[in-house]
Amino acid sequence: MGARSVGWLQRLSVQESSPLPSEERTARLSVLIDPKKKACFEALCKQEDVTPSQVVRQLIRDFIETRMGPDWQEQVLGSGSEADS
Repeated sequence: MGARSVGWLQRLSVQESSPLPSEERTARLSVLIDPKKKACFEALCKQEDVTPSQVVRQLIRDFIETRMGPDWQEQVLGSGSEADS
């Protein structure tokens, strides 16, 4: 695993364990992926003691923040929102 991946997973562990309120989990995202990549992804998640869902949610947050800036939560989730899951 490259240095970039290790750093990202370390950051994920810290962020996911913080006691922030959760967004409502009412939407489902289905993704088609090669079975070998899925197995590898799940194994890496298990090694880092995170769920695949936690990793995907973090990827989505990072993607949004990269494009919209650090105050994206207010724009996307509404004024005064502290949700970060």
